Amino acid sequence: MCHGENLHMKLVSLAVALVLAANAFGEQKPGSTPGETGSDLLWKRLETRVHDITDKFDGVIGIAILDLTDGRTFSLNADRVFPTASSIKIAVLLELYRQDQETRSGAKGKARLDDTYTFDPKDLVEDSRIMAGLTAGVTHLTNRDLAQFMVAVSDNAAANVLMDRLGKDNVNAMLRGLGLSKTMLRRKMIDIVAARKGDENVATPEEMVRLLEAIYKDKVLTKESTAALMKQLSTLKQSYITRLLPESVQVANKPGELAAVRTDSGIVFAANRPFAISVMTAYDRDERAAERAISEVALEAYHYFEMLGKVSEYGRALPVEKNR
Repeated sequence: MCHGENLHMKLVSLAVALVLAANAFGEQKPGSTPGETGSDLLWKRLETRVHDITDKFDGVIGIAILDLTDGRTFSLNADRVFPTASSIKIAVLLELYRQDQETRSGAKGKARLDDTYTFDPKDLVEDSRIMAGLTAGVTHLTNRDLAQFMVAVSDNAAANVLMDRLGKDNVNAMLRGLGLSKTMLRRKMIDIVAARKGDENVATPEEMVRLLEAIYKDKVLTKESTAALMKQLSTLKQSYITRLLPESVQVANKPGELAAVRTDSGIVFAANRPFAISVMTAYDRDERAAERAISEVALEAYHYFEMLGKVSEYGRALPVEKNR
């Protein structure tokens, strides 16, 4: 072999060695993905922790978590239909505000927030915690008052009066207009006869977070009406989503419960990173365990979004900028 050929072979070998070294240097560690960010790894940890919670749950659970900033979603049985229990009252509340908004635009025959109702004992049903204490024929309420009873203490009589005034078909038409085909208001509260016939109020976790997203993004109401609805839905109440969260965090939600069923859906206003969450359970062998599972999932989600809302893209927590 001549000197020129020998030099050529050495150059080729050197080039191959450099390529191999470069590939080894740029090789991803096992379990990681090229281009994966720190927030991606945090999201994976959230997924793992949620699965750890649900794997121990004795029943059927569906979860949808939606980042209202970038649209990222977590789904577990999120397209499965569950009984909503009182969480369907979010749709009733939205229809009330929608009709009120239409009346202020000149529409006739729609319900208004300020329309009055005189208490009638025939409207009472089980779990009418506030309405049962009112004075028949004397106490006058507005639809806004009824909505407050419906949200704050889940008064079922108040909810039923509103359903009569709004129209069940109108609530469902509003839901269809948002592309929510599986969420249905089929009966009034505590109508066991209807429930036995299969007329259950139902939804999926995915559609519940999409409903909340539509509210949050003003897809149904004006900003002013959305703010008023959100304030009412954020009324302090006993619920599963809020149970383990800091008291200072605003949560606009509506829980629900039936025998062997627990649900809660709402928007959690984590600083700089709000998110929608819906956790629905059924076939619950232990209803208290179902409530704990919802609370624990909500807490894990909050930890993720709370952290994301206070750090830079590299994960550094930066001081809050003071107003000048």
